[in-house]
Amino acid sequence: MLPRAARAVDRWYRPVAAPERLAALRLLVGGFAVAYLALRMPNLLGLHGLGGFHPVGVASILPAPLPPAAVVAQAVLALLLGLAFTLGLAFRVSGPAFALALLWVLTYRNAWGMIFHTENLLVLHTLALGCSRAGDAWSLDARRARRRGAAPPVPSTSYGWPLRLLALLTVGSYFVAGVAKLRLSGFGWATSDLLRNYIAYDNLRKHLLGDWYSPLGGWLVGYAWLFPPLATASLLLELLAPVALVGPKLARIWALLAWAFHLGVWAIMAIFFPYPLLGLAFAPLFAVERLPLFRHLARPRH
Repeated sequence: MLPRAARAVDRWYRPVAAPERLAALRLLVGGFAVAYLALRMPNLLGLHGLGGFHPVGVASILPAPLPPAAVVAQAVLALLLGLAFTLGLAFRVSGPAFALALLWVLTYRNAWGMIFHTENLLVLHTLALGCSRAGDAWSLDARRARRRGAAPPVPSTSYGWPLRLLALLTVGSYFVAGVAKLRLSGFGWATSDLLRNYIAYDNLRKHLLGDWYSPLGGWLVGYAWLFPPLATASLLLELLAPVALVGPKLARIWALLAWAFHLGVWAIMAIFFPYPLLGLAFAPLFAVERLPLFRHLARPRH
């Protein structure tokens, strides 16, 4: 038998949960991923002919850029798999297939210049959902199962552990960011002008290049006293992210502060993080199946 502590950890990590909550996250995360791919399609398809190919991550297996036809094929395939993932069509196949396709396509894009770390959590959430039973409810698979007379899915630990994993991925991504700040600059991040200098540099560079920048950020760098408290707050927000796992109340407080942090980054640096700003990064912490968006799906069927 497992020791008492191990059983407590197991109960915490594998709570009983309703299939609808996991399904709601599939719809939210999958829908965002499909929209993200569709909006970035011109960029994903325009990679061939560019210089500076430096493969990273899973794309490191490539000795050279892919042919143009392969670049188009992989982007279109990822989009089609994303639609199947979101709708819950043949999810046992489309779930993991889309997760791997998204990982590949976005990693391949990152081999051409800047690495978009803002996509990491989206990919991790998609991988976790793709390897779960997120297609058991509110899906085309579930509709087909009902027509065959199959019993509807019931709450179980099979739906609870993926939810916990998704929450851990969210919290872990912020905690790792805080640890990275400490490793790179120590507590000087909170006590020096590092944040102020970075904001000034980023806005000036964008202004000189004719890109969209933040006049508010340019104005605020004139007030040096503001930035140590802001830097300290951002560091504490990341390092204290695990408190969101304690309970719903702390999760709401932390998620709201994290959302406000991203709003502030958008305001003073003109950097838009769509996944957290739309609330999707924090969705695994909440009962998203109760959102009005899903009200029509939750109606009892006779």
